[in-house]
Amino acid sequence: MSTEEDYVYDEASGEWMAALELAAKQAADDVVEVRDAVGNILADGDAVTLIKDLEVKGAGQTLKQGTLIKSIRLTGDAQEIDCKYPGIKGLVLRAEFVRKR
Repeated sequence: MSTEEDYVYDEASGEWMAALELAAKQAADDVVEVRDAVGNILADGDAVTLIKDLEVKGAGQTLKQGTLIKSIRLTGDAQEIDCKYPGIKGLVLRAEFVRKR
């Protein structure tokens, strides 16, 4: 059994890299970092609090400042988070209007 590694050419850096190393680098580049209004990094399952009153389009409801939203999900967009709230289906909030709890 040989211990040789496969090397591939990385066009971004212009260097030859081990295939496993390049795959790890590309996976790290694909991760979207979502930050709340004060700069805290958000993750799936976090609880957040609204920092201002938000009028929910289509629901005819206003979510008040200080409302707790539990168990958020990241959408892959750096500014949008998906969450559930009683009485509102498919609620998507902008990260700039929430603070990590």
